[in-house]
Amino acid sequence: MNIILATVQVPFIRGGAEAQAEETQARLRARGHNVDTVALPFKCYPEECLLQTMVCARCMDLSEVNGRKVDMLIALRFPAYYTYHSNKVIWLLHQHRQAYDLWRTPFGYIDQWPNGEYVRETIRESDNRYLGEATARYANSRNVSNRLMKYNGLEATPLYHPPPSHERLGCNGWEPYIFYPSRITAMKRQGLLVEAARYMRSDARIVFAGTGDDAEVQALHELARRHGVESRIRFEGFVTQERKFDLLASCSAVYFGAFDEDYGYVTLEAMFSGKPVLALSDSGGALEFVEHGFNGYVVETDPQALAERIDELVSDRAAAASLGQHGLDTMKEKRIDWDYVTETLLKHGHG
Repeated sequence: MNIILATVQVPFIRGGAEAQAEETQARLRARGHNVDTVALPFKCYPEECLLQTMVCARCMDLSEVNGRKVDMLIALRFPAYYTYHSNKVIWLLHQHRQAYDLWRTPFGYIDQWPNGEYVRETIRESDNRYLGEATARYANSRNVSNRLMKYNGLEATPLYHPPPSHERLGCNGWEPYIFYPSRITAMKRQGLLVEAARYMRSDARIVFAGTGDDAEVQALHELARRHGVESRIRFEGFVTQERKFDLLASCSAVYFGAFDEDYGYVTLEAMFSGKPVLALSDSGGALEFVEHGFNGYVVETDPQALAERIDELVSDRAAAASLGQHGLDTMKEKRIDWDYVTETLLKHGHG
């Protein structure tokens, strides 16, 4: 079959969405299909630019290209899923959350625009129409599918996929540190882990990996200085995949603090590494995998409660190892593998 993946690309930004598109393309090609990715440049501000990008997405007709019929379009991201195709399969990473659950929250901004209400309603009406015309709808987590039902009244079946190079993940010891690999932004809530450091009684350390918002990075350093915990916290900045895998393999546990995350590779990377996960009670997609007391802990957004669990995991390696093994079992039980993903998507092909 001739298959096109439709997505968007924010220049200079690379994360889980880009990795998912690349891996999907590679896995479908490995099954003998002719697959290419069409990525629409995306800039979410100012409001005129956002609306123009939505129009551009709808104007793309990928039914055939250069005289070659396209058998299936797999659309991943807003607003690429507006693209027309008679056999459009949606695999939804997330909608433009600014128009939905982030509206009028500390993490939102379009409600501050002069025409914010109009932009929000335009996004919602367009989503209803163009997501509704799909042959089939999947979401990369139940959290994303629940949002789609809540706000748009549309169903989507959760379809989980593994993180990149998950076959190379594994456990290589239990050093006394908690690891958090993630882009540094307010929504990822690295700050709560810094706050927890002031209450830790064990010799636990905290290791962050990732880059992001410069102001947030500075705020984290200042917070560590203010609480006198600089010696217990290490900021690795950007790390290679090999370095990240090494840090995952040797830590005592992995923290996942993002607010209402769509999916969250961090949780899956931890479990494939045989490590317990410390998630927050409002972490979203991570809670579809983390079972309190079985493969990790779910704590409230309270630094003292988080510190208690960190001390527990660092001090009792046997308990941490047991939780980590259960996490690895969870990945197998939930069929987090690419064979299942590609088989599911390809059943909608008409080639």
